[in-house]
Amino acid sequence: MTEEPLRLDETVVGPDPVAFFDRWLQEAGESEPNDPNALALATVDEAGLPDVRMVLLKGFDERGFAFYTNFDSAKGQQLLATRKAAMCFHWKSRRRQVRLRGPVEIVGEAEADAYFASRPRGSRIGAWASQQSRPLADRDHLVAEVERFGETFGEKEIPRPPYWSGFRLRPLSIEFWQDGAFRLHDRIAFTRAALDQPWDVARLFP
Repeated sequence: MTEEPLRLDETVVGPDPVAFFDRWLQEAGESEPNDPNALALATVDEAGLPDVRMVLLKGFDERGFAFYTNFDSAKGQQLLATRKAAMCFHWKSRRRQVRLRGPVEIVGEAEADAYFASRPRGSRIGAWASQQSRPLADRDHLVAEVERFGETFGEKEIPRPPYWSGFRLRPLSIEFWQDGAFRLHDRIAFTRAALDQPWDVARLFP
């Protein structure tokens, strides 16, 4: 039997939305069957058409929420062009959601290098082998590329590709949503006019 979650209000969330997000992410890690750090990342293309896909959060702190990708991919090109994005975490087992919106920045070279070096060797080879978002004749070609780069690097250290790095979303808004009976959900929204401004907090109608 699923335990009824604690009602969500301003006193429960507290004044720091990043600290409260950390609490919810840790709790999701106890109940989500796979990837509690998965999020839907929304961007727009050059025509203003929205685009969305699932990515994995790879770090967060008071500076923002970081993820990594191929800069030549569709999302990479869209983010480089607009420098804006939105994120949505949905933890079905917890009946919770967190939404974030704001500008994005490229993570530092040292930070990107450190994360790339922490990835499994196969994933590092895959970053070289995959021309992400571009047409692929068949899977055999991808497998052949993986084998080719595997032979190229052999037992050597695999450097980070020049087109592969990370983005950090720096939120101007963070909204916490928790399911309620009869669709009377709890919504607590943090907003700020600029990144150097303090957070304002408000309860929203569901």
